[in-house]
Amino acid sequence: MLAALFWAAGLVFFCVNVGASELPDFTGLVENNNAAVVNISTTQKLAAGNAQQQLPEGFDIPEGSPLDEFFKHYFGEGGPGGMPGMPGGSDGEPGEAKSLGSGFIISQDGYVITNHHVVKDADEIVVKLQDRRELVAKVIGSDKRSDIALIKIDATDLPTVKMGSSENLKVGEWVLAIGSPFGFEHSVTAGIVSAKGRNLPSDNYVPFIQTDVAINPGNSGGPLFNMQGQVVGVNSQIYSRTGGFMGLSFAIPIDVAMKVADQLKSGGRVARGWLGVQIQDVTRELAESFGMKKPQGSLVSKVLPKSPAEEAGIQVGDVITEFNGQEITTSSTLPPMVGMAKIGESFKVKLIRQGHVKEVTVKVGALPDEDEPVIAGTEPGASPVNQRTGISVANLTPELRKQFDVSANGVLVQEAKPGPAYDAGIRRGDVILRVQDQLIRDTKHFEELIRSLPKGKSVAVLVQRRGGSLFLAMKLKD
Repeated sequence: MLAALFWAAGLVFFCVNVGASELPDFTGLVENNNAAVVNISTTQKLAAGNAQQQLPEGFDIPEGSPLDEFFKHYFGEGGPGGMPGMPGGSDGEPGEAKSLGSGFIISQDGYVITNHHVVKDADEIVVKLQDRRELVAKVIGSDKRSDIALIKIDATDLPTVKMGSSENLKVGEWVLAIGSPFGFEHSVTAGIVSAKGRNLPSDNYVPFIQTDVAINPGNSGGPLFNMQGQVVGVNSQIYSRTGGFMGLSFAIPIDVAMKVADQLKSGGRVARGWLGVQIQDVTRELAESFGMKKPQGSLVSKVLPKSPAEEAGIQVGDVITEFNGQEITTSSTLPPMVGMAKIGESFKVKLIRQGHVKEVTVKVGALPDEDEPVIAGTEPGASPVNQRTGISVANLTPELRKQFDVSANGVLVQEAKPGPAYDAGIRRGDVILRVQDQLIRDTKHFEELIRSLPKGKSVAVLVQRRGGSLFLAMKLKD
């Protein structure tokens, strides 16, 4: 009995030691890379009366949250409006906005990568090195779409980071961040890769790395390291209901960041590949309406005129399933692929059209600046509320057709009451362009088409909303 107890105790001791030996040791990684990580502080001059407008519109700092405590600790009870250099905050006097961030040195002659939002609109950028030197930096280039900025300080023989590849990262792999959360310089946090290829609503061209590494205000622009001491990402965003870390952090893949930085260094701007389509996810109901076995791919909701997609013969309602031999599982998969594609080169695109697989060749163009049209008026004489759909529609004026580039088709939703259309997501102000494969000519045609549709089956409805197009699945009940 006693021997058995000794044996069990020895087994437990052995298991504990094995488990402990498998835990990662980050000390060497930190020692080798700390000097290449920098603290970035920016100053922006404000006009009189603007001192209280430093936070994004609609952004509130929850009382008692980490951000609330941060602002009170560093900037006084006035919060952002009481930042240093912003006397009074609301007394109409001019002031300054200050922000903190992180970055990392990529060349011995002083090139530094950080986030676009860290240096945006800054009048002065100061980079603090580990040896306590503080150097004024200039912006070489900044790219809003990727949230990457390249800045430079006047120095030589600087320590630099080693570059890795985000493509080789695996979910579950240990990663480490160094940065200046809440101004605490060279803070180190660690975690694992939670997911890859995440798409966030405001960033269509970045397949983010999701981690559970603790990231807070001030970490933005700092490096994300793998266990080999190589930079694999640029810490950029968090998801939070409190203003502080909640276990969801997002980093820009270093492969994306370096391609952007190289273009900023050579030309000051970034050129991206462009097809000229608006896309959305294929839901289960939409897949049913298109005769697909399962939801997959990127559904084309709009093809822009004179775009590469139009020239290649891509049509509204096509579902793109492959680009250059790479599978498109969701709509968020496509933009980063196209954005990274070489402009002027041709690529094979596989798509599903009306249940049939097709292949077209697209010559990728350069992504232009985007402008969205504004809704104006309609022709008089809206139709009564349709009992099958629950909406009332009206014809468009010639001016609106030209503005929306919808030729002679489309009707405007004047009223949307509870019913199948409202349940599908159709709202007042939407322009219905198409129902299933039928382009809508006018209100009379719309009413006739609705009467002919079967009940209990999902039908695809294409609407235009605030300049963008969107497929919605509507199921009529009677």
